[in-house]
Amino acid sequence: MALIIDTLKAKSKPKAAPKLPENYAPHPTAQTWTRAQVDALFALPFMDLLLKAQTIHREYHAANKVQMSQLLSIKTGGCAEDCGYCNQSAHFDTGLKASKLMDSDVVIAAARKAKAGGAGRFCMGAAWREPKDRDMDALCEMVSEVKAMGLETCMTLGMLSPNQAERLSQSGLDYYNHNIDTAPEDYGRVISTRTFEDRLHTLNLVRESGMKVCCGGIVGMGEQAEDRIGLLLALANLNPAPESVPINALVPVAGTPLGDSKAVHPIEFARLIAVARIMMPESYVRLSAGREEMSDEAQALCFMAGANSIFVGETLLTTDNPSESEDRTLFARLGIEGE
Repeated sequence: MALIIDTLKAKSKPKAAPKLPENYAPHPTAQTWTRAQVDALFALPFMDLLLKAQTIHREYHAANKVQMSQLLSIKTGGCAEDCGYCNQSAHFDTGLKASKLMDSDVVIAAARKAKAGGAGRFCMGAAWREPKDRDMDALCEMVSEVKAMGLETCMTLGMLSPNQAERLSQSGLDYYNHNIDTAPEDYGRVISTRTFEDRLHTLNLVRESGMKVCCGGIVGMGEQAEDRIGLLLALANLNPAPESVPINALVPVAGTPLGDSKAVHPIEFARLIAVARIMMPESYVRLSAGREEMSDEAQALCFMAGANSIFVGETLLTTDNPSESEDRTLFARLGIEGE
């Protein structure tokens, strides 16, 4: 099973960390990080931190190469969860209209267009607490057809049952995305309809089925600096660490509880990317939501800090994303190529 070590229970402020299951114990050969070690990384002078992160990045990844993924919302809105950042929750009035699951042929056409545009991975997201068994045939068909195009495949569908995870794996799904969103100590402030342990349970099922894990979080939700440290500790001390780590900057949406949250400063965001790269050297660290609000300079800092994956396409689920021409221009200025 995926593992969370005891250091996740450390408290740097008077918040009660959730009780983790007893069977979450460190593997004897797993590298683990302590809060003190991560504190020390965040305390480094910014330029020293970037140099360290970029040096490590080049040991594990090709320089000046960025993976391009595209994400399609295959079922939008009406979600039963109450994630305080999400305009797709049925709990909040954000004006977003709920839709049914897309037909497979529409999804497959979108994947074909994404590949023609340079995407190497195609991700499909459905706003569900968990998929219904009646939807699994259609979902597995989408996976197998997209996989047959030569694209890496990824889905995010909420929580899974063991049988559902196994079916997705057998259909050829490469990655399953299930973000932990924030530090375990901060989790209850953001979401009440499922627990941090629920997240871990689904991640365990993904690992056991043979799929790779895509798991990250969101910053700019009103969290404290120590919560960002807790987020990275929780991610890096999974065993193994997620192969793909999306770092999202909250795109505030009116009508959601966190819609008036203050954005994280670009330098602090790049610092987070750099520490993630150092702690998870083999992982893809992806700039995800929020790039539309980032300047070219802020994105350049993040690439210098070790980010090597982005989402392309003008829409990221339900929020805006930089256009293909904007990304092409930025890559040309930086001498970056798509992987």
